[in-house]
Amino acid sequence: MGRRRLKSVLAAIGFEERDKYFRHPDTEYLLEFPAGPLAVGDEPPQEIRILKFSTGELTALSPTDCVKDRLAAYFYWNDLECLEQALLVATDTEIDLAEVER
Repeated sequence: MGRRRLKSVLAAIGFEERDKYFRHPDTEYLLEFPAGPLAVGDEPPQEIRILKFSTGELTALSPTDCVKDRLAAYFYWNDLECLEQALLVATDTEIDLAEVER
C-alpha cells in the first residue's frame, strides 16, 4: 500500500499525519511506517513474530530485536524514552542477553 493510500485509510479512522508519524487525538501512541528495508542497527532483524488477535494479525520484532533497536536509538540519539522502552520490554519478557551484548 502506498503512503498516499495509507494516509487516506488512517484519516478515515481519525489519524492525522504530522512529521513522519500518524497521531490520533484519543491516544498518546503514535504510528510510524518507516521506509524499508527493516533493520535493527545495521542488521536485518533476527526474528519476526506474527501476533494473532481476534481483530487480525500484527507483525512485530522479537523482544530481543526490540530491545536492541531501542538501545541503539538511546545510544545514537541519547533518547531516554527509548532506554525506558528497552527496559520495559527486557523486564516483561525473556530476551537473549548474549545477542543484545553482541
